[in-house]
This record gives sequence, structure tokens and C-alpha cells, in this order.
Amino acid sequence: MKESNPKALLPIGVFIVLYLGLGIIFEYVMKISMGFYAIPIVVAFMVAILVACLQNRKTSFDDKLEIMAQGLADKNIITMLLIFVTAGVFVGVVGRSSAESVAYFMLSLFPPKLAVAILFVVACFVSTAMGTSVGTISLITPIACAVSQASGFSMPLCVGSVMGGAMFGDNLSFISDTTIAACNGQGCQMKDKFRENFKIALPAALVTLVIILIISFTTDIQGSVAKEYNLIQIIPYVLVLIGGIIGFNVFLVLLTGIIAGSIIMLATGNITAFQLISNMGAGCSGMFETSMVAVMVSALCALIREDGGFTALLNGIKKAFKGNKGGQLGMGVLVGCMDIATANNTVAIVMANPIAKEMASEYEITPRKAASILDTFSCVLQGILPYGAQMLVAISAVHTMGGEISAFNIIPFMFYPALLLVSLLVFIYLVPSKKAK
Repeated sequence: MKESNPKALLPIGVFIVLYLGLGIIFEYVMKISMGFYAIPIVVAFMVAILVACLQNRKTSFDDKLEIMAQGLADKNIITMLLIFVTAGVFVGVVGRSSAESVAYFMLSLFPPKLAVAILFVVACFVSTAMGTSVGTISLITPIACAVSQASGFSMPLCVGSVMGGAMFGDNLSFISDTTIAACNGQGCQMKDKFRENFKIALPAALVTLVIILIISFTTDIQGSVAKEYNLIQIIPYVLVLIGGIIGFNVFLVLLTGIIAGSIIMLATGNITAFQLISNMGAGCSGMFETSMVAVMVSALCALIREDGGFTALLNGIKKAFKGNKGGQLGMGVLVGCMDIATANNTVAIVMANPIAKEMASEYEITPRKAASILDTFSCVLQGILPYGAQMLVAISAVHTMGGEISAFNIIPFMFYPALLLVSLLVFIYLVPSKKAK
């Protein structure tokens, strides 16, 4: 451990002020649609790295480059980047029609009274299979709007249920970028983290489902929605989901999904070979920013650690949180603050990873527990942030369908994130857990 130096944390403060400050100004002062995401996060991290390089004049710039290179020379970083790209290809292959087929198939099986509950379950399944909450919300929210307009269910209830289900899969999926970042950052197997998370997420999801059903049975229903679907398009999702749960290598699981999805999409005539390849490229491109952020955060954290910033932060946390359980809560607060600052749970986890790893050693927290805490706490906050991508995409989808809604209409119906937090605190403080040796 280096000597404590709180000033070394200045680059993180600069990033937060620059990214969060400009985002709020663009979104809420200048009223720019999706203005928060107009801020190039890579540029914001470049500024933070520049600030870090200007600190500690005793170390030459060449030495600082060496320190940053050492921060990147980690098998977990390379693995994370490769999984990001492969997951992007899978999402590009399966596309929109597969998720819609799942939704309309489920809606056709049950009476209209259960439509909102079905939306929640479908969002849970699709997000777990696709590994993206934003993608799930963009695909399922238009269907939720149609359900609301046809049946009489309130729009905030329908949209909030979809968002809650999307965060369920974001937290659990084997190919979610948050899972990849948390597991590789803490050095644990994805199947171990899944088992740890499932015990926390399932009770919250079941209680959410009960609440939705209670509301549904007290609502007067006027009609229903129906549309053609193709069940064969669901197969790639099922293969990825089963392979991940069994514990197969994540690359093998994704490769299986990509091959199966490609064959099905071409055989059913949904797309041409050229469009398939183009979609693969688009899927990879969608992961570019996340990959670059992972690289830049690793370099930045290496400089901060070398200058004693992590030591200062750990000392502060140790004063506020005592013991193994207090350490787990402190780890959650850490990643939660990062998520509030960045409005991106993957970036928050990547930023918190190196600090959390040292905290896990200090507080005797197992890698699987640390990965679970980072992912779950970040998902709780990400789901309810008024300026988060999930919320902004949901609002935009409603407006596209001709509806009117705001974040503050939806938040009271975000049952799942609130219950997930309760479940997590129960498991931290009331359920005995093994300490790391």
C-alpha cells in the first residue's frame, strides 16, 4: 500500500464535475433531448488522465506512461474487452425481432388481465438472455405502450414494469457488461457470481410480480394486443441462457448463440448474409465506448493507486464502515456514488473495481460476494436515475408511440429496484456469509 494522499483523487473529482455537471446542464437547463449522453465520456476521462499526469511532478511523464501500461497489463482487462466485443456480435445477430417474438408469444398465452405481469416476466427473460437493459427497454417499451393504450393499464405501471424486468437481467445475465466487468474485476467465475446474485434478485422479483398482479386485478381492462411471432427466433436466447447457467465458458456460450442465431436468421429469411455481417459490425461498434472506458479507467486508476489515492480512500472508508458487513455496505456505497456521478453502471463498476478489490482483501469479502455487491448496488441506482440511459430511452420510446410521460411518473412504479435494495441489505446483515481467507 502506498502512503495516503487524498490529492491523488482529484482526477476522479474532475471527471465527476465535468461529466455530471455538463450532463445536467444539457439535459435539464438547455432541455436537449438525451443531452446527458451528448457528453463524450471518453473525452471526460481523457481530461481526468491529463490531470493525473500533471500531478506528482517527481515522477516523469515516461514513468507515468509505464505505470498506466502496467495497469492495462492484466488478463482480466483483456478478457473483459474480448467478451464485450463478442457479446456485441451476439446482440447484433439476434436483433429486435427475437425479443418481440418472446413478448407477443407470452401475451398470446395468458388473459389480458395478466398483461403487465407478462411484460415484467418477458423483460426479465429478454434482458437476461441479451445482457442489456437499455436494449430490452428499447424493444419492449413500445409493446408496453400498446398494452397500456389497448387495455387501460396506466402507462407508468407498464413502463415501470418493463424497466424493472430489464434491470433484473442486467444484474444477472452472463453476457451483461456489468457482470463481465464485476467478475473480471474481482477475479471470480460468472456462474459463482450468478448463484450469489440469484439468491438476492429472485425474492425481489417475486414480490414485484405479486405487487403487479394485485394492481392488475384491481384495474378494469378494456382490450388486448396481438401480433404474429416466430418462436424459432427465441432459440439463440435459450441456448445462451442455459449455457451460462450450466457454467460453460462464456466465449463458447456466446459463440454457440452467434452461430445458432446466424443460421436461424438466414434460414427464416429475416435478413440477408450482407445484413447479418453488417449487424455484427454494428453490435461490435456498440461496445466501442464501453471498451475504451475500461481501458482508460484502468490507466487512470493505476496512476491514482501509485500516488496513494486508493490508500486515502480506503482509510476513509475504514473509519466509516467497520467489520465484514460494514465493508460490504461501504463497497455498495462506493459503486453507488460512482453510478450517480456517471449514470452508467458499467463505468461505475469499472471505476470501483480496483478500490473494491483492495476493500475485499481488507474486509475479508469473497470475490463472488464483492462482484455481486458491485453489480447489484449499481443496478439499484441505475434503474431509478432520472438521467440514466434506461430512463431516457424508456421516455423516448413512449414519446415515439405518441404518449406523454416523465421520469417522475415512472419512478413510483419502479418496484423491482427498491425491493432489490431491501433484499440486498437483508442478505448483507441477516444472512451469514463466508469470509475470504
